[in-house]
Amino acid sequence: MDKIWLKSYPAGVASEIDVNQYRSLVHLLEESFQKYADRNAFVCMDKAITYAELDAYSRRIGAWLQSRGLKKGARVAVMMPNVLQYPIAIAGILRAGYTVVNVNPLYTPRELEHQLRDSGSEAIIILENFATTLEQVLSRTPVKHVIVASMGEMLGMAKGMLVNFVVRNVKKLVPPFSLPNAVRFKEAMSHAAGMKLTPVELNLEDVAFLQYTGGTTGVSKGATLVHRNIIANLLQTEAWSKPGLGNLAEQEQVIIICALPLYHIFALTACAMWGMRVGALNVMIPNPRDIGGTIKELAKYRFNMFPAVNTLYNALVNHPDFRSLDFSGLKICNGGGMAVQQTVNDKWLAATGVSIIEGYGLSETSPVATCNRADSTAFSGTIGLPIPSTDIAILDDEGKEVALGQPGEIGIRGPQVMSGYWNRPDETAKVMTADGYFKSGDVGVMDERGYVKIVDRKKDMILVSGFNVYPNELEAVIAAHPGVLECACVGVPDEHSGEAVKVFVVRKDPALTADALMAYCKENLTGYKKPKYIEFRDELPKTNVGKILRRVLRDEGTPSDKKAA
Repeated sequence: MDKIWLKSYPAGVASEIDVNQYRSLVHLLEESFQKYADRNAFVCMDKAITYAELDAYSRRIGAWLQSRGLKKGARVAVMMPNVLQYPIAIAGILRAGYTVVNVNPLYTPRELEHQLRDSGSEAIIILENFATTLEQVLSRTPVKHVIVASMGEMLGMAKGMLVNFVVRNVKKLVPPFSLPNAVRFKEAMSHAAGMKLTPVELNLEDVAFLQYTGGTTGVSKGATLVHRNIIANLLQTEAWSKPGLGNLAEQEQVIIICALPLYHIFALTACAMWGMRVGALNVMIPNPRDIGGTIKELAKYRFNMFPAVNTLYNALVNHPDFRSLDFSGLKICNGGGMAVQQTVNDKWLAATGVSIIEGYGLSETSPVATCNRADSTAFSGTIGLPIPSTDIAILDDEGKEVALGQPGEIGIRGPQVMSGYWNRPDETAKVMTADGYFKSGDVGVMDERGYVKIVDRKKDMILVSGFNVYPNELEAVIAAHPGVLECACVGVPDEHSGEAVKVFVVRKDPALTADALMAYCKENLTGYKKPKYIEFRDELPKTNVGKILRRVLRDEGTPSDKKAA
C-alpha cells in the first residue's frame, strides 16, 4: 500500500528520521548530559538532580558494575518505582556496556524468578521495599551482585533520614530481608568515586533493553530492543511532538509529568529517555495511585506534557481538587497503553483546555507506532497515523494486505521494531513476516486518510489499566491449585481499568471457595493480574478436540458475575 497517511501529516513533520546520526544510545545521552549540564533533569519529592549530576552519578554506578567483572552485554535488572535512582541506574548500566532488564517491582517471587533466569541477569538494582521478594528466589537465579536502594537516600541527609524512617517504621513498607552480600546504592557510588568508567564501544545493533511481555502467546519473554530501536523511537517522538510543542523546546525547558512507572515501555521512552534527549525536567511521581498526593505535586509545576493511561486521566479529572491546577503551560497529553474513552477525553478537555492525543504501540515497537496529530484539538476515536519512518499494513491470515477499509491484523514495520524475542527464535518467527512486519495481534481498519482504528483483538490478551495480562500465564498458576480441575481466564469490560480479569473454574475440591482461590492468586500474581471475578462452573465449553473456548466464555461473561474482591 502507498503511504496514504503522509497526506494527513502536519506541516513541517518529516516522513523519515535519521537513526544513524548517533553511534549508540549512550552517544545520545552523553550529548544531552553535556548540552544541558546546568538544567535539572529529574525531580522527586522536591529533590532535583541536574544533568551534570546525572552524568557523574551514572558514571559511578557504571564503574562499580564494571569493577564486578561483568562483560559487555551482561544483563542488569532494575526493580524500582519512580525514584531518582532509576534514571541513574539505567544510564549507568548502558554506559558500562550492559543491557537493562526492567522488572515490575510488584512481581511475586515466581514472576521475578522467571524473569531473572530467562534474561540471565547477573546483577540487580532493587528498592529495599521489594528486597524480600528477591531474597526468596536469589539462590535459584544467575544474579551474583545486588545493589539495594532506599526511598530516602537521594533526598538529602535530613529529609532522606526522615523519609526512610517513615517508610520503614511508620508505614512499615519494608518487610525484613537478608541479602548478606548486597551493597547499598549510595555506598556503591561512594566506592566508585575513585574508579574510572571504561568507555565501551557500542553500536546500533547492541542490546539496550529487555522489556518483558507475553507477546502474542502469553509466555513471558523479553522483547529485545537494540540501541537503534530506542534511538529511532526517540527521534520519531521528537518529530511528531513539534507541532504540539511549537517553539517551547527552543525557548524554555519542557516539563514532563512522569506518573507512569518507568519499568513500563511507555514511560521509559515517552518520559525518561525522550526527556533526556530534549533536556526536559521529568517530575517523578512514585505513587500515582495516591490521586490527592499526585495533584499536590502537579500544583508545584507549570507542566507542559502529561503522558498517561485512560484510568489515570479519569481518576484525576474526577477529583475535586483537579480543576484548581494551573494548566496554562500544558501543551500535549498523550494517551496510550489502553483505549482512551471519549467521555474521559471530553471531561479532560473541559478542565484543561487540551485534548488527549491517543497513540498506539507495544513493547515490541519501543513502543510508539501510530499517534494522532500533536496539534489535534478533537477526539478522533482512532489510534492515529503511522509516525515517521513507520509502515502500517492491515493483513489477512496469510499475511497479505487487505483492501483499504477492510479489517485485518495490524502489521508494523520500522526502525523501532524489536530485533526479536530474547533467545526465542521460534516465537520471533511467529510474529514477523518475511518482509519485516511485526504482527501485533490487534485487528484494525485503515481509512482513506491513513488513520487506523482498532476494532478487535486477535489474541486473547487482557488489557488491565494499560498492562498486558495473558490468560495462559494465569491459567497455569490457577490450575496448579490443588482444588482446581480446570480453568479459563477472559477479559470483561470494567469502567475503571478498561478490562478486568474473570476466571471460570471447574472444581476438583467441592469445598473450594472464591475467597480461598483469590487468596492463592494474591500470593502468586501481581495485583493487576489478579482476577476480579471468579465463577465456578460444572464444565467449560470446548472444541471437538478439547480446546477451551475462551471466546464463548468472554461473550457470555459479565462483570456482575460473582465478584471476588
